[in-house]
Amino acid sequence: MSLKERFYSVLVVSAAEKLNIALSDLLPESHYQPVRIVSSVSAGKREWNARSYDFVMINSPLPDDAGIRFAIDTGSTEGAVVLLLVREELLDDVRDKVAEHGVFTLAKPLSRPVLALALDWMASARERLRKLEKKTLSVEEKMEEIRIVNRAKWLLISELKMEEPQAHRFIEKQAMDLCISKREVAEGIIKTYS
Repeated sequence: MSLKERFYSVLVVSAAEKLNIALSDLLPESHYQPVRIVSSVSAGKREWNARSYDFVMINSPLPDDAGIRFAIDTGSTEGAVVLLLVREELLDDVRDKVAEHGVFTLAKPLSRPVLALALDWMASARERLRKLEKKTLSVEEKMEEIRIVNRAKWLLISELKMEEPQAHRFIEKQAMDLCISKREVAEGIIKTYS
């Protein structure tokens, strides 16, 4: 699936009406949904706690806070790509604080083409995170399968007095003979002997 076919959920934390209008134009429903715009860090935190977002865009400063801590906190969580917009004279200092947490920074004022480019970068970063999340999930699933098979082997050893290699071979052979996974065989053994 190409990036143009993906949908991204977006949380915009900005009190600047002009930027919010520009972002609304750059975030068409055909690619970005839902798009939620809030005007303070506290509202952003409430929204973030209510649901996760692919993109979080923070226009600093906000009425109740600069938004830097919020950017770091959301950037440190899995899955979100965060963009922090700051005044040009603060860019280097802020970037030093937030870059290690995976937060992108851009200097204000911004042009439409720069914002559009930033959205493309955020989409690329989000897709990379998706791949890493899938890889992590498959490793976790494999580890869980190994734990279940090992538990079944120990049940065969204790209940049927098999040796470990014999129990291992029994599970593998059952899986081949029944055309099911070793995990399914192991779960059946666990159900039978537990």
